[in-house]
Amino acid sequence: MIPVEKVAELFAFDGEIRDIKPFGCGHINDTYCVYCEREGKPPVRYILQRINHHVFKNVSQLMENVFNVTEYLREAVIAEGGDPQRECLLIICTKRGAMDYIDTEGYCWRAFNFIENAISYENAGSGEHFYYSGCAFGKFQRLLADYPSETLHETIPNFHNTPVRYETFEKAVAENRSGRAAEVQKEIEFIRARRPMMGVLTDMLDRGELPLRVTHNDTKLNNVMLDDVVGKPVCVIDLDTVMPGLSLYDFGDSIRFGASTAAEDEIDLSKVSCDLDLFAQYTKGYLEECGSMLTANEIRMLAFSARLLTLECGMRFLTDHLDGDVYFKIHRPGHNLDRCRTQFKLVEDMEKKAEQMEEIVRRYAGAVRHGEYIHTVQ
Repeated sequence: MIPVEKVAELFAFDGEIRDIKPFGCGHINDTYCVYCEREGKPPVRYILQRINHHVFKNVSQLMENVFNVTEYLREAVIAEGGDPQRECLLIICTKRGAMDYIDTEGYCWRAFNFIENAISYENAGSGEHFYYSGCAFGKFQRLLADYPSETLHETIPNFHNTPVRYETFEKAVAENRSGRAAEVQKEIEFIRARRPMMGVLTDMLDRGELPLRVTHNDTKLNNVMLDDVVGKPVCVIDLDTVMPGLSLYDFGDSIRFGASTAAEDEIDLSKVSCDLDLFAQYTKGYLEECGSMLTANEIRMLAFSARLLTLECGMRFLTDHLDGDVYFKIHRPGHNLDRCRTQFKLVEDMEKKAEQMEEIVRRYAGAVRHGEYIHTVQ
C-alpha cells in the first residue's frame, strides 16, 4: 500500500503536515487525522480516508453524490447564517483540483475538514442525545428538501427496496446453501407471515403518494457530531450511502437502531424492546426540524416505517445466515441468527406498541384528524 504520508502530500491542506494518525473506529474505510501547522495561525486538522472499493463498487458515482450533496448543504447552511466549517462536510481537493486521488492499487483517497469541538456517540445513552440525533437528521432532510434527488446515483441498487429484499430471502431459503433452513423454520415463517407489509412503502412511492427524497441510509447516532460542550447537533457525517429514497427509510432505521433497549446481537431476547421514551425523543427532534416540509403521508407512516425497517434488517440477517454468512461479518457461530432474532423480537414489541407510537407521532406532528392515522398493516 502506498504510504499515507505520500498520499497526504497530494492534498491541498492549509499548512505544513506535522503528524498523521489513525482515527476513529470505522470497519469499512481507513481513516486518518492529518495535523497541519500554519505560520501565524492556529494549527488545523483534516480527515483523510481511503475508501474500501471492495465494499463500494462504484467509487466515482459515490464521490459525485458526496460532492454534489455537500456543496448543496454548504450553500444551504450559509443561507441560514450557519458556519459551513462546522455544520457540513467539506471536501478538500487535491493540489491538482480533483476531489479525490486514485492510487496505483485502485483505492480512492479523499479528504474532509475536521469538525472541531464535537463528538459522536455509539449509543443513545440519554434521551437528550437521541433527541439531538433526531434534530440533526431532521435538519439534514429539511436542508435537502429541494435537492433534485433523481439526479443522484443509486450506488447500492434496491438498498431499502423491501420487496426485492424479500425475493432475495426466498431465494436463499430455496437454495439453502448453508444447509441451515430446517433449523430456522420459525424465523422463516415469521417473515412470511408479514409478507403483506413488505411493499407498503414502495407501492405508495409507485403511486406517487410519497415523494422521492435525498436519504442518508445510515442514520445511526454515531453519524451525528454533537457539540462537546453544549451537546447540540453540529453536523451529519458519513455520506457514502447518500442516495435517492424515502425519508421514511432514514427515520425507520434510526428508530430500529437507537430506540432498542439491547444491542443488535443480544442473545437474551428478554432484554429487547422498543423504548417509547427514546422513540418520543427522536420523533420530537426530527419533526421539530422537518415536520413542516414532510407530507401528510410521510408523517402518517413514521411509526410503521420503524417496524418495516426493523423487519427488513432482520430478514437481511437471516438471508445471510442461510447463505453461509457471506455479507455481514460474524464473530461467533450463529451470529447472524442472533442478530435476526433480536430484530424480530423488536418487531414484535413495536407491533404491540403500534398505537402508542402513532399517538406519539400525532402529538409532535400537531393536531390532525384521528381518522388519518390508522394501522396500515395489522
